[in-house]
Amino acid sequence: MRNRSLLVLTTVITTGALTLTACGSRDDKGGSDNSKGGTTVVIGVDAPLTGSLSALGQGIKNSVDLAVQTANKNNEVPGVTFKIEALDDQATPATGKANATKLVGIKDVLGVVGPLNSGVSQSMQADFDKANLTQVSPANTNPSLSQGDNWGKGEFKRPFKTYFRTATTDVVQGKFAANYLFNDAKKRKVFVVNDKQTYGAGLAAIFSDEFKRLGGTVVDTDSVTVKETDFSSTANKIKGSGADSVYFGGQYPEGGLLSDQVKKAGAKIPTMGGDGIYDPEFIKASGEANDGDLATSVGYPVEKLPTAKKFIADYQAAGFKDPYAAYGGYSYDAAWSIIQAVKSVVAANNGKVPADARAKVTEAMAKVSFEGVTGKVSFDEYGDTTNKQLTVYQVKNGAWADVKSATFED
Repeated sequence: MRNRSLLVLTTVITTGALTLTACGSRDDKGGSDNSKGGTTVVIGVDAPLTGSLSALGQGIKNSVDLAVQTANKNNEVPGVTFKIEALDDQATPATGKANATKLVGIKDVLGVVGPLNSGVSQSMQADFDKANLTQVSPANTNPSLSQGDNWGKGEFKRPFKTYFRTATTDVVQGKFAANYLFNDAKKRKVFVVNDKQTYGAGLAAIFSDEFKRLGGTVVDTDSVTVKETDFSSTANKIKGSGADSVYFGGQYPEGGLLSDQVKKAGAKIPTMGGDGIYDPEFIKASGEANDGDLATSVGYPVEKLPTAKKFIADYQAAGFKDPYAAYGGYSYDAAWSIIQAVKSVVAANNGKVPADARAKVTEAMAKVSFEGVTGKVSFDEYGDTTNKQLTVYQVKNGAWADVKSATFED
């Protein structure tokens, strides 16, 4: 079933937490080297490690590194030493595609975690698929990546067998946001803005359709350009529209500036967005106090998950200079799913990595199931996560605070 309108409050999974122990030393590329002989298996990482989204990208890389350290310390796969190869995609599709080509060319790479951006992922999927190389994104939310371009028409076809993700899709996130803004925040007239990118435009469209279905009004729409800073024209349109709220489909650099300029224009109304704006940098980008602004993000607050306590403690103990950020738990679980698939493949081949390991790992991913940092980790027939938990956050006293967590049911 694809029609969903019911929000069901759930309790957090409290059993089966992974045992995490940070160990080993990181090389200059951020990789872990705990070599004890035997076979080396590389897990690739693709994320924006520099630029405006590096706060998220570094959290992804470090969390994968921690998973690799843990696997090596615990001898998770006897005879196998894991390492990472982290590449910077700069949040651009062309660079992501070049990185995919490079990772495919490294024979020891048996899985890749990333990227952050759905648009970047679109440029990489075909290359990974041709090479039978598993890709697990901790952050992609565009539905077409796993369900095909016609998912909105009810036609679901998985484009690439190698694609998986531990983050839920914008179908879930966009509707969840619309339900909260209409039913909980009691907003009725929203002005919708997007950044013209795959993630932002898609999320804004899903939100808009659901908000109107619930009985709300989209008073007007506009778009902004990534990396621009003057959104005064859009802000003035919002002020003149009579909207009681703004929904922004995009990332935190533009989202924070938009919120700031809307308030400076005299519209004292909340800006809401998806997981792309859920970052402290969104708050820092605004010179105006933006208490009351809202964001949805995948999963429950990691800090409140019993299953994540060891992850948080061991991440801190590992000495990473950057925080795990919004996708740390999902990145760890993405890497651990690859590690578990490798473990299954090696066990089935008398303790050795087979010659067709990439294809075998992709096959094994469909059967992966474990209690991870973020709860139960497993994948459906499209490679999508079966975990559809989401949280609404609100800016309170200059910081994000969770206000509602729920599971959005089909």
